[in-house]
Amino acid sequence: MSDGFQLRFTPVARDAIRELESQAQYQKKLRKVRKALGQLQVDPRYPGLQSHKYSSMRGANGEDVWDSYVENRTPGAWRIFWHYGPDENVITVLVVSAHP
Repeated sequence: MSDGFQLRFTPVARDAIRELESQAQYQKKLRKVRKALGQLQVDPRYPGLQSHKYSSMRGANGEDVWDSYVENRTPGAWRIFWHYGPDENVITVLVVSAHP
């Protein structure tokens, strides 16, 4: 059994999280993002994340990109876009943002 995944963040994803951290009005959203990232790290197939392949984007090296829910049934619901790799047991978080 795996101990989960190590999360790596692109500068875009890191900046989005820092922006949430820096704004008091985004604290509720930040808690949801952190909870979703924690679930992603433990089990990307966790049912609440509703992870699914995202066909409109590819990773820098052609990787399949996945879309996981931070929120659901919310206008402008936030999502986490990610792919497996570059190493075993690593997930690269590409973008954390409102659903396009």
